[in-house]
Amino acid sequence: MPELIPSSTIDDVVLVRPDVHGDQRGRFVETYRRNWFPDGREMVQGNRSEKQAGALVGLHYHLHQADYWYLLRGRARVVLHDLRVGSKTEGATEVIELDESVDQGVYIPPGVAHGFSALTDILLTYLVDNYYDPNDELGLAWDDPAVGADWGVGDPILSARDQANPSRSDIPDEIRPRLAR
Repeated sequence: MPELIPSSTIDDVVLVRPDVHGDQRGRFVETYRRNWFPDGREMVQGNRSEKQAGALVGLHYHLHQADYWYLLRGRARVVLHDLRVGSKTEGATEVIELDESVDQGVYIPPGVAHGFSALTDILLTYLVDNYYDPNDELGLAWDDPAVGADWGVGDPILSARDQANPSRSDIPDEIRPRLAR
């Protein structure tokens, strides 16, 4: 059974440290099971992200989609920020280091803004529980003082989209996530 570590900073975020099996042939790791996560959300799409050292992705958030990230190669710093109106941890920021030398993944519920910086060249796989929907691709400024994150990179490489994301105070109420409880 993997070690499932609920975040002490943001409700419903879960860090997964799966069982690793190995012998002289190599290793085997079961990286995902639906029943590990809150509400048993079923992941329906898998994606792969390769980034060079210094790249920064995010912050992104979804109203209807959960993500599960699993780092396969390199080192990345994950930044999470709870945007969910009504959450006990609304406004909280968490930073998680992912490193290829420690098998682990992170489950990110809908409404939690998420991003990562590549501290080295990285290979990240991620699963999502909804098919891509451009209407559910929202953003928050990576450098917003309300988030207050240390990304671990001095001069980040950003997409045009991520450079244009609004600050938390500029996100209209109608696109703020609501806690679905």
